[in-house]
Amino acid sequence: MDAGHRPRIPRRTFAAAAALVALAGASACSGEEEYSVVLVSDPPSTTVLPGEDLAATALSLSAALFEAADIAVVATEDTVGPLAALSAASGVPLLVGTDRAVVEELSRLGARAVLTASGGDAAAVEALGEDLEVLEVDPVTADEEAPQVSADGAPLPVTLFVDPELDLPSQALAAAVVAGVGGTVAEIPGGALGRSGDSVAAVTSAVDEDPAVGVLALGASFGPSEDFSSALARTAGTPQLPGGGTTVFPGRRMIATYGSPGVPSLGILGEQGLEESIARVQALAAEYDGLTDEQIIPAFEIITTIASEEAGADGDHSRELPVDLVREWVDAAGEAGVYVVLDLQPGTTDFLTQAEIYEELLLAPHVGLALDPEWRLEPGQKHLEQIGAVSAEEVNQVAGWLADLTAEHSLPQKVLILHQFSRSTITERQDIDASRPELAITLHADGHGAPGDKLGTYATLQQDLPEGIAMGWKNFYDEDSPMFTPEQTYEVDPRPWFVSYQ
Repeated sequence: MDAGHRPRIPRRTFAAAAALVALAGASACSGEEEYSVVLVSDPPSTTVLPGEDLAATALSLSAALFEAADIAVVATEDTVGPLAALSAASGVPLLVGTDRAVVEELSRLGARAVLTASGGDAAAVEALGEDLEVLEVDPVTADEEAPQVSADGAPLPVTLFVDPELDLPSQALAAAVVAGVGGTVAEIPGGALGRSGDSVAAVTSAVDEDPAVGVLALGASFGPSEDFSSALARTAGTPQLPGGGTTVFPGRRMIATYGSPGVPSLGILGEQGLEESIARVQALAAEYDGLTDEQIIPAFEIITTIASEEAGADGDHSRELPVDLVREWVDAAGEAGVYVVLDLQPGTTDFLTQAEIYEELLLAPHVGLALDPEWRLEPGQKHLEQIGAVSAEEVNQVAGWLADLTAEHSLPQKVLILHQFSRSTITERQDIDASRPELAITLHADGHGAPGDKLGTYATLQQDLPEGIAMGWKNFYDEDSPMFTPEQTYEVDPRPWFVSYQ
């Protein structure tokens, strides 16, 4: 294979293997015989490889990338590191072990020679094929030339995603083989395709026009293989969130001011004008810089429908802000890199009815939704006389509608906040469906008062919480005694992903 068709392994985890490529290329077995490999004519189907079993990963890659090969590298678990570098340098298949599956793969490839490490079990390698030539190489001290290998077929447009947060034994092996056939290796931390702008760029580059072919991922953090193509399609080309990426958490944490425009009594967001509010939340978010590895994103949580003692013209005890007024704040926030959450206090109507009023604003990629069950009343009830509540069924109705809206318009993942200070305000909470990938459902603990009381509420609200729901926290300027500092807020266990100030 032409050296120009062998891209470097672009990752320091694989630095040791990459460093050996040059050595392996200058050292191997003697002889001037030339060998050839035939790459598959089409990129392999997109899939997730388990990655825990070296031998199985090697077999899967050989079958996916090579049509035929005169020569292959056969390694043991002890020699796979340096021999992976040799595979990358010469562009030949790499197999691990000497069992029946390796024999069958060598037969399928039509191999007539194998490269293996000197000092190993030569007899076992020789037994792989009756007429198989065994070429031994010392990858550290050999001073003989590597075999001449030519590739039949263009470099494969294949991308391998690896998770640097995993310590998989097959990472170096897989990266070397993919690099050897002209492919690309890219890091996706945590297997989260939309975590950052860099990961989205890698996905967008990899999928080209068809996410169903040409992308291999290594490890369980990338999710089930049957869901991987659709996850790629959701990520590629999708508008990005403030700070980059298409998934809300864990790529960022948010610091928000809470309130309603022009109403200082409802929270600090309403204590100043729009531009001043942007500057204030940016300064507040900056107080958290350096306290976490994730990027800090400023946010507005705008009370968009306000609970009212008066029934109002529609009789629902809730005053809806005009869409145009909220749009002004949404647009300005988006230009400033500020996320926006629209908070609903529905009175005697339901959350979905109110959410639909602001559908056009929720089509913006940086806008999410919050439900405040304390202000969800039954007919005949009144605010301040009763504390409201919402059922899990109603929460799921809103979540399904918002997830469908997000998917239909190819939007990035949206925050859906559920406010709660008492477990009684969300009934049958165990039935909340947090499975939709379009949403980052967050339980926001609204307890106030002394630190011990707040921490007790926070712990209580985590009990029996459905899997997949993140935690949020609120700091009150007037009701907390004293209010947590940023450092104290991020010492809360678990560390909250969304923190608001009221």
